[in-house]
Amino acid sequence: MARTDSHTSTFSEIVELNVGGQVYVTRLETLTAVPDSLLWTKFTQSAPGDLPKDGKGRFFFDRDGFLFRYILDYLRDAELYLPEYFKERRRLQKEADFFQLPELSRRLATAAKDGSYAEDGGEPEDSELTSPVTSSSSSFSDRTPRSPGSNAGYITVGYRGSYTIGRDIQADAKFRRVARITVCGKISLAKEVFGESLNESRDPDRPPDRYTARYYLKYNFLEQAFDRLAEVGFHMVACNSTGTCSYAGGDPADDKLWTSYTEYVFSR
Repeated sequence: MARTDSHTSTFSEIVELNVGGQVYVTRLETLTAVPDSLLWTKFTQSAPGDLPKDGKGRFFFDRDGFLFRYILDYLRDAELYLPEYFKERRRLQKEADFFQLPELSRRLATAAKDGSYAEDGGEPEDSELTSPVTSSSSSFSDRTPRSPGSNAGYITVGYRGSYTIGRDIQADAKFRRVARITVCGKISLAKEVFGESLNESRDPDRPPDRYTARYYLKYNFLEQAFDRLAEVGFHMVACNSTGTCSYAGGDPADDKLWTSYTEYVFSR
């Protein structure tokens, strides 16, 4: 039976966290859902002034901010659905160990032995991890498939390019100089797909359930983004492009400079 402590009442009902630079807002009862876990201890056996905070007063944990969303889902919904082609199971298990969630860690380890998570390119199975909050004695073999489309999502990849056509349509004209490859979509999905190849500097501190149009990739070639999206099960469903033409020196006799913006929409 869960213990209670007078310290709990000194925390607000709604708690803001900064986990590795990612901001989360959740309820106190969610953080304390699993007795004797690290979060339960921090938020029932300590006072707010005892915990480290960032510059905006959020409680700070120096852990993987992206993977923490799965820890929070496990606490919040009493079950956990991992995405298809999820390749960070071992890191998530390490996070579960840190936050002292032995049941989640055990189930992640069991799932790996059963082949439920394909980290080396195999076909993944749909799987559910149940929290001990509501079903501590349930068997992992009693998994139920996810509803169709539960992992569906869209990512739009865009780029601005330019090329020059000489007066005589010279063969050595410059083609498609890619200045920056942009990514639009749900933040958690973009991070799952592109990981450390994603540059978030133009839109930092955004919660993973929000959307952005300001991320861009550290790739030099558009095909690198296409290859990565194909690896994780995305398919192109649409594309569009716009272009403008100008003259390099303002004289119609000069070379024509074409600039374009193109977007490719991918779906999984």
